[in-house]
Amino acid sequence: MIDLRSDTVTRPISAMREAMARAPVGDDVWGDDPSVAAFEAVVAERAGMAAALFFPSGTQSNLAALMVHCQRGDEYIAGQFSHIYRDEGGGAAVLGSIQPQPIEHDPDGSLPLERVQAAIKGADIHHASTRLLALENTFRGKVLPEAYTRRATALAHEHGLATHLDGARLFNAVVASGRSLAELCQGFDSVSLCFSKGLGAPVGSLLLGDEAFIARARRWRKTLGGGMRQAGLLAAGCHHALEHHVERLAEDHDNARRLAEGLGSVSGVEVRACDTNMVFAAFPEAHCRGLQAHLEAHGILMAVAPVTRLVTHLDVTADDIERTVAAVNDYYHTTALRGAQ
Repeated sequence: MIDLRSDTVTRPISAMREAMARAPVGDDVWGDDPSVAAFEAVVAERAGMAAALFFPSGTQSNLAALMVHCQRGDEYIAGQFSHIYRDEGGGAAVLGSIQPQPIEHDPDGSLPLERVQAAIKGADIHHASTRLLALENTFRGKVLPEAYTRRATALAHEHGLATHLDGARLFNAVVASGRSLAELCQGFDSVSLCFSKGLGAPVGSLLLGDEAFIARARRWRKTLGGGMRQAGLLAAGCHHALEHHVERLAEDHDNARRLAEGLGSVSGVEVRACDTNMVFAAFPEAHCRGLQAHLEAHGILMAVAPVTRLVTHLDVTADDIERTVAAVNDYYHTTALRGAQ
């Protein structure tokens, strides 16, 4: 199957499985797993952060960060369509009693700073206390502008807010921008990095911050059920991805451009955006069900909707892109012929 639904569907390659099988392990809750400790140290150094903590998922990593930065009744500012606000089950409110303050995004994925500043609450007892600004990079495949992140984090710090970066696809931003991981983490008090998307590990995210922050996050990780034992097996897969799969993200970006160009040439398809490894395409609603069935019959998985996100990744080749474009074109060509009869 060619699966374009998300880059979370990647499967560990044989070399990664071998690295996982060979990993020395201990009990990570006790701090005794050497593979976890080595992985955390390497990534923290590359990110220019003091410490790191291994989590089973980015959702849990983000939630732990929110619960360290904010107390019950506090508030965090995030994008209206950011993952940390919209797609993580409301965990901050449900489990942390932390109120979100969503802000509409600008077209480039940033949050207008005048709206951020207007949303910051002070000491008035009628209001939740604003404690944190959370940004996302990449956002829907778009790399946040460097100048913007500098201004946004500076504004937050001027108002006494902490800053958190949901970097679920930050390595895509590293490759697309040509900037280092440390440069993209500058200005943030905490960063969540995911290894189970474009980098192709089966499980795993890291939370980065200073030593005091990570010590508090470790306690919350345990409370949230994220304390794992011989987790070195998983950390070794992530470590292999870090060493071998970062630069190859450029291939995913190239394939996304090929996909956008190919779909753009099909009558009846409108390509709305293409950034890093994501393509957003509009399909007529009347054809969504039929197109999805046609593609599945040809071994292609897409979550077809009036606006569809297609994501390239480790398991998608240039030949797969050609097959996908041909199948979409075949559907519309066949449908048009049937309509003309």
